[in-house]
Amino acid sequence: MTTENVAAAKSQDEARSDDVSRRELLKVAGIAATLAVGSKTANAAIPPAIKPARDPKADHLLTPQNCALALVDYQPDMLFAVASMERQLMINNVTGLAKAAKAFNVPVVLSTIGAQSSLNGNTIPQLADALKGTKPIDRTTMNAWENDAFVAAIKATGRNKLIMSALWTEVCLCYPVLDALQAHYDVFIVTDACGGMSHEAHERAIQRMTQAGAKPVTWVQVMLEWQRDWARSGTHDAVFQIGKAYAGVWGESLTYEDTMRSLGARAPAERR
Repeated sequence: MTTENVAAAKSQDEARSDDVSRRELLKVAGIAATLAVGSKTANAAIPPAIKPARDPKADHLLTPQNCALALVDYQPDMLFAVASMERQLMINNVTGLAKAAKAFNVPVVLSTIGAQSSLNGNTIPQLADALKGTKPIDRTTMNAWENDAFVAAIKATGRNKLIMSALWTEVCLCYPVLDALQAHYDVFIVTDACGGMSHEAHERAIQRMTQAGAKPVTWVQVMLEWQRDWARSGTHDAVFQIGKAYAGVWGESLTYEDTMRSLGARAPAERR
C-alpha cells in the first residue's frame, strides 16, 4: 500500500471514529433530557411546543378545551355511608381532580342535594377549598339531570365531553350519567373518586353505566390526559405539585426525584 493510500485509510478511520463519538454524545444527551423530564429543569431540556399536535376542541381524547367536570353531592351525610372504598382516599382523589381542573381552567359544575333543607351538609371542606369561587347548585332531586339549573349549567359550558363523579355511585352518579348519555354527551366516569354504599353497589353501577356507553377513567389519568405534553410549561409545575400532594406512590416518587436531584447538585464534600 502506498504512503498516500495509508494516509487516506487513516483519515477515513478517524472520520468514522469522530462520527461514532458524535452519535454517542447525542445518545447521552438524549438520555439526560429524558431523565430531566418531571423536574423543574425539564423545561430547559425539552423544546417548547410550537403548536398543539391537533385541534384541542375536536380531539377525541380529553383536553382542557373540550370537556367539563361535574361533581355531585360530596357532602358529609353522603360520605358517611360510603363503604366501597376507603373514604379518606376518596376525598384525596376528588380533591386532586378538582385542583387539576382548576389548574387547567376546565369548567366545573358543582352540585349538592338538600344542603339547604336537610342535614346532608354543605360540600366537604377539602373540595370546597379546591373549588373556591364555584357556587354549588342545590337540588331536591336525587337525579341531578332532573334539575333544570344543573342541566343549564352543563349546557352553558359549551362542552360535549362530560367528566362526572358523585356520591353515591349507584344513585347520584348513575342516574345523571344515563341521562347525559341519552342527551348525546360523551361521558367519562371517575371511578376512583366516587363511592357507593357497598362494593357490590358501586361495581354494579359502574357496570350499568359502562354498558350504556360511559367511559371509566381514574383521576390521575384525567389530569395527565389534559397535560399530555411536558412541553406545555404553563401547567407543568401545577401537575407535579398536585401529583406530589395527592397521587400516592407516584407523588412520593416525584418528591424522591427532587431530593436526589438536589443532592446530586451538591459537591461531594457537602453531602458528607
